[in-house]
Amino acid sequence: MSEKGPLTTVLEEKMQQAFAPQSLEVINESHLHAGHQPGFDGQGESHIRIRMVASHFNGMSRVNIHRAINELCADEIAAGLHALAIDVKGTS
Repeated sequence: MSEKGPLTTVLEEKMQQAFAPQSLEVINESHLHAGHQPGFDGQGESHIRIRMVASHFNGMSRVNIHRAINELCADEIAAGLHALAIDVKGTS
């Protein structure tokens, strides 16, 4: 597994501030995608997985949870984050 880099650190901080999660993992999975695109060697932080449990999401639909996270990560997506896997749920 790749070490935590600047992007995963920023995303972790954003998730903590916005959602006060009970549990949170921001995982760089870029290395798992090496060779999937011409010239991509799996280096960097282009494929991120977010695993989170937060009461903030109680009562929200899956679509609205994904919208909230994608909105929070809009700058990073615009700057080149290629894939954002979201495994998130509320506490209830």
